[in-house]
Amino acid sequence: MLERCRTAQERWGGVDDLIDRWLTERKKLVEHYIALRDREDPGASTQQLLNNFCSCLLDYASAGHFAVYEQLVRGAEEAGDERALDLTRQVIPRIETITQFAVIFNDYYGPKHTRALKLDIMHSRLLKLGGLLLERFELEDCLIEVMHNAYRNTHEAIETME
Repeated sequence: MLERCRTAQERWGGVDDLIDRWLTERKKLVEHYIALRDREDPGASTQQLLNNFCSCLLDYASAGHFAVYEQLVRGAEEAGDERALDLTRQVIPRIETITQFAVIFNDYYGPKHTRALKLDIMHSRLLKLGGLLLERFELEDCLIEVMHNAYRNTHEAIETME
Protein backbone atom coordinates (compact mmCIF):
# COMPACT_ATOMS: atom_id res chain seq x y z
CA MET A 1 0.00 0.00 0.00
CA LEU A 2 2.78 2.44 0.94
CA GLU A 3 4.70 1.58 -2.23
CA ARG A 4 1.66 2.49 -4.36
CA CYS A 5 1.55 5.87 -2.61
CA ARG A 6 5.19 6.50 -3.40
CA THR A 7 4.59 5.55 -7.04
CA ALA A 8 1.66 7.98 -7.31
CA GLN A 9 3.72 10.76 -5.77
CA GLU A 10 6.62 10.09 -8.14
CA ARG A 11 4.27 9.99 -11.11
CA TRP A 12 2.09 13.01 -10.33
CA GLY A 13 4.30 15.03 -8.00
CA GLY A 14 4.97 18.51 -9.33
CA VAL A 15 1.96 18.49 -11.68
CA ASP A 16 -0.14 20.62 -9.37
CA ASP A 17 0.38 21.93 -5.84
CA LEU A 18 -3.07 20.81 -4.69
CA ILE A 19 -2.53 17.27 -5.94
CA ASP A 20 0.99 17.25 -4.45
CA ARG A 21 -0.37 18.15 -1.02
CA TRP A 22 -3.17 15.63 -1.37
CA LEU A 23 -0.78 12.83 -2.31
CA THR A 24 1.37 13.76 0.68
CA GLU A 25 -1.75 13.42 2.83
CA ARG A 26 -2.43 10.05 1.21
CA LYS A 27 1.04 8.86 2.17
CA LYS A 28 0.48 10.04 5.73
CA LEU A 29 -2.91 8.27 5.80
CA VAL A 30 -1.31 5.01 4.70
CA GLU A 31 1.40 5.36 7.33
CA HIS A 32 -1.25 5.84 10.04
CA TYR A 33 -3.18 2.89 8.65
CA ILE A 34 -0.12 0.63 8.81
CA ALA A 35 0.75 1.81 12.32
CA LEU A 36 -2.77 0.98 13.48
CA ARG A 37 -3.06 -2.27 11.56
CA ASP A 38 0.28 -3.55 12.83
CA ARG A 39 0.15 -1.64 16.16
CA GLU A 40 3.78 -0.68 15.55
CA ASP A 41 4.02 2.28 17.93
CA PRO A 42 4.63 0.85 21.41
CA GLY A 43 4.33 4.33 22.96
CA ALA A 44 0.82 4.89 21.66
CA SER A 45 -2.39 3.26 22.78
CA THR A 46 -4.68 1.66 20.23
CA GLN A 47 -7.11 4.52 20.76
CA GLN A 48 -4.37 7.09 20.04
CA LEU A 49 -3.51 5.21 16.84
CA LEU A 50 -7.20 5.11 15.93
CA ASN A 51 -7.59 8.83 16.58
CA ASN A 52 -4.56 9.65 14.42
CA PHE A 53 -5.79 7.42 11.62
CA CYS A 54 -9.39 8.67 11.74
CA SER A 55 -8.32 12.31 11.75
CA CYS A 56 -6.09 11.80 8.75
CA LEU A 57 -8.76 9.70 7.01
CA LEU A 58 -11.37 12.45 7.25
CA ASP A 59 -8.90 15.14 6.17
CA TYR A 60 -7.89 13.11 3.13
CA ALA A 61 -11.44 12.23 2.12
CA SER A 62 -12.62 15.83 2.57
CA ALA A 63 -9.78 17.25 0.49
CA GLY A 64 -10.64 14.82 -2.27
CA HIS A 65 -14.33 15.60 -2.36
CA PHE A 66 -14.20 19.34 -1.69
CA ALA A 67 -11.07 20.38 -3.53
CA VAL A 68 -9.26 17.87 -5.74
CA TYR A 69 -12.20 16.27 -7.57
CA GLU A 70 -13.76 19.69 -8.22
CA GLN A 71 -10.51 20.93 -9.73
CA LEU A 72 -10.10 17.82 -11.87
CA VAL A 73 -13.67 18.07 -13.18
CA ARG A 74 -13.30 21.79 -13.87
CA GLY A 75 -10.13 21.07 -15.85
CA ALA A 76 -11.88 18.40 -17.93
CA GLU A 77 -14.81 20.73 -18.56
CA GLU A 78 -12.46 23.50 -19.67
CA ALA A 79 -10.69 21.05 -21.96
CA GLY A 80 -14.03 19.81 -23.30
CA ASP A 81 -12.89 16.23 -22.77
CA GLU A 82 -16.02 14.05 -22.73
CA ARG A 83 -14.01 10.89 -22.05
CA ALA A 84 -12.66 12.42 -18.86
CA LEU A 85 -16.09 13.67 -17.82
CA ASP A 86 -17.65 10.25 -18.49
CA LEU A 87 -14.99 8.61 -16.35
CA THR A 88 -15.73 11.07 -13.57
CA ARG A 89 -19.43 10.23 -13.68
CA GLN A 90 -18.55 6.54 -13.37
CA VAL A 91 -15.84 6.79 -10.71
CA ILE A 92 -17.04 9.47 -8.29
CA PRO A 93 -20.12 7.49 -7.11
CA ARG A 94 -17.89 4.53 -6.15
CA ILE A 95 -15.48 6.84 -4.36
CA GLU A 96 -18.45 8.36 -2.50
CA THR A 97 -19.52 4.87 -1.37
CA ILE A 98 -16.02 4.21 -0.04
CA THR A 99 -16.10 7.59 1.71
CA GLN A 100 -19.36 6.63 3.42
CA PHE A 101 -17.71 3.49 4.81
CA ALA A 102 -14.76 5.61 6.01
CA VAL A 103 -17.09 8.08 7.75
CA ILE A 104 -18.97 5.24 9.45
CA PHE A 105 -15.64 3.77 10.59
CA ASN A 106 -14.64 7.17 11.99
CA ASP A 107 -17.98 7.67 13.72
CA TYR A 108 -17.70 4.25 15.31
CA TYR A 109 -14.01 4.28 16.29
CA GLY A 110 -12.87 7.91 16.20
CA PRO A 111 -12.19 10.20 19.15
CA LYS A 112 -15.87 10.68 20.06
CA HIS A 113 -16.79 7.02 20.48
CA THR A 114 -17.71 5.89 23.98
CA ARG A 115 -18.10 2.14 23.65
CA ALA A 116 -15.57 -0.48 24.71
CA LEU A 117 -13.10 -1.27 21.97
CA LYS A 118 -13.26 -4.86 20.70
CA LEU A 119 -9.89 -5.18 18.98
CA ASP A 120 -10.68 -8.22 16.85
CA ILE A 121 -13.80 -6.61 15.34
CA MET A 122 -12.06 -3.25 14.87
CA HIS A 123 -9.12 -4.97 13.17
CA SER A 124 -11.46 -6.84 10.80
CA ARG A 125 -13.24 -3.60 9.87
CA LEU A 126 -9.90 -1.83 9.48
CA LEU A 127 -8.72 -4.50 7.03
CA LYS A 128 -11.93 -4.09 5.02
CA LEU A 129 -11.41 -0.33 5.00
CA GLY A 130 -7.81 -0.86 3.88
CA GLY A 131 -9.02 -2.81 0.85
CA LEU A 132 -11.52 -0.08 0.05
CA LEU A 133 -8.83 2.58 0.38
CA LEU A 134 -6.63 0.70 -2.09
CA GLU A 135 -9.54 0.64 -4.53
CA ARG A 136 -10.12 4.36 -3.94
CA PHE A 137 -6.45 5.20 -4.54
CA GLU A 138 -6.53 3.31 -7.85
CA LEU A 139 -9.69 5.14 -8.92
CA GLU A 140 -8.21 8.48 -7.91
CA ASP A 141 -4.98 7.77 -9.78
CA CYS A 142 -7.03 6.92 -12.86
CA LEU A 143 -8.93 10.20 -12.53
CA ILE A 144 -5.71 12.18 -12.12
CA GLU A 145 -4.16 10.54 -15.18
CA VAL A 146 -7.16 11.06 -17.45
CA MET A 147 -7.75 14.63 -16.28
CA HIS A 148 -4.08 15.52 -16.53
CA ASN A 149 -3.89 14.11 -20.06
CA ALA A 150 -7.00 16.10 -21.04
CA TYR A 151 -5.39 19.26 -19.67
CA ARG A 152 -2.04 18.54 -21.32
CA ASN A 153 -3.62 17.73 -24.69
CA THR A 154 -5.60 20.98 -24.64
CA HIS A 155 -2.51 23.03 -23.84
CA GLU A 156 -0.46 21.28 -26.50
CA ALA A 157 -3.18 22.02 -29.05
CA ILE A 158 -3.23 25.67 -28.02
CA GLU A 159 0.57 25.92 -28.29
CA THR A 160 0.57 24.49 -31.82
CA MET A 161 -2.03 27.09 -32.82
CA GLU A 162 0.19 29.94 -31.67
